This record gives sequence, structure tokens and C-alpha cells, in this order.
Amino acid sequence: MQVQDIISSGLLELYATGLASQTERQQVEHWIKQYPEVASELKDIESGLEDYAQAAAVNPRTEIKEKIFTRINALRPDSDTDDGSTAKVVAFKNYWKFAAAASIILLAGSAIMNVMYYNKYDTASKDLQQTQQQLAQVQQQTDDMKTDLNIVQSKYSIPVALQGQPTLPEATAKIYWMKNTGDVMVDASNLPDAPAGKQYQFWAIVDGKPVDGGLIITNDKGKKFRMQKMHAFGRAEFFAISLETEGGNPTPTKVVSMGKI
Repeated sequence: MQVQDIISSGLLELYATGLASQTERQQVEHWIKQYPEVASELKDIESGLEDYAQAAAVNPRTEIKEKIFTRINALRPDSDTDDGSTAKVVAFKNYWKFAAAASIILLAGSAIMNVMYYNKYDTASKDLQQTQQQLAQVQQQTDDMKTDLNIVQSKYSIPVALQGQPTLPEATAKIYWMKNTGDVMVDASNLPDAPAGKQYQFWAIVDGKPVDGGLIITNDKGKKFRMQKMHAFGRAEFFAISLETEGGNPTPTKVVSMGKI
């Protein structure tokens, strides 16, 4: 067990308040000898408990104090005789001290247990929140995959493979042209990430002229993009992807991938 795990386990607080079991006490005493950090932490806890006890101490009401001392005086023996009352007075005082100490320990122990349970609840709450975020991400990925699959399997979808050009042979991609709407979906998952300051741009060649189809995002803060909707074309002879200055250009300057229906 690491030192930080020992400190956050709550056993040091139980040891300091006397609420630890014999096994737990032996374990804590072993840690104290082995780790100076644990010994220092225990010392701080005991000091904190003492400060807490002093701050939580309540003076008894005057009438209660008077009754207590009246009873003590009644038990006090004469100077010449001692019939055992002295022992009673000592026992009574010891009992009073023990009761006061026990009440303070129980109060401090209760506070420590509350802190321990709160820490466990806080940890469980954070774990639950993290799990919920992970589930939301998985759900989003599942929804995206369903959307992509629906496009690929649609009876109106016409796939077109775009082949890498000599300028960037590894720049392969695939598009799905929806013949019923003219929409174009680009699967750019196989495109290499664009260099810094550069961005891919999609084009349709219509009547021999390039028409801007929109910018392609391949990676955004570590998130890989797969299927993206581009501008719709009523008809096209070729489709192409160029590598442009970030933000795009009105005409393609470096075509890296091309294909036709």
C-alpha cells in the first residue's frame, strides 16, 4: 500500500480516537515505524483532535457545578478520620474525567466518520460522473456508426472511390453520392492528417469547372472524423480533394485525390 493510500484510508483517524481494532492498531503502528510521512500525519491528526476537543469543550452550568462540588464535599472525610470516603471522592473524580474524555472522543470520532463517509461518497460520485461521460461518448460513437451505416446501405447511395494522386499518393478517400437528393457524404477517415496551416477541400467538377464542395475536417483535438456532409451537387463528372491553405481557396491549387462516378 502506498503512503498516500494509507493516509486517505481513515485508519489513522480511527487509531487517534481509539476506535481502531487491535489488528488495525498493530497495522498503523507498523506503518508509523516504516513511513515518516505516516507518523507525521498521525501527529497532525492527534493535534487536530486536541484542538477540536478544546474548541468543542462546554463549561457546565453554574447550578450543575455547585451540585457536583456539594456532593464531593459531602464525601470528603474529616481530617482525623478516614472511613473510605477519600477513595470514593477519587473514584468519582476519575469517573467524571473519564466520562468527559469519552464524550469528547465520541464526538471527534463521529466527526471523523462523517468526513470519511463524505470522502467515499465524493469519490463514488466522481466515478459515477466519469462513467456517465464515458457511456455518453460510447453512445455518440454508436449513433455516428449507425448514421454512417445507413448512408452506406441506402439504395440511393452511389459510392465513388477517390484515388491518391502523385502529389500525395496515400490520400485515398471515398464519397457517397445520394442520387435522390444530390447530397454528397465524404468518408475521409483514410486521409492523412493535414500539415499545420493546411486543410483539405472538396470539389466537384461540373462542366469541366471545379465547384467548391466545402472544407474537410480530418482531426479536431484528437477526434478523428469519419463521414461528413458536403455541399450538394445536382450532377458532377468528377470529384476531387485538394490540399489548401487553412480556410480554403476559391480554386484548387494542389489536387491530392480524384475519382469519378
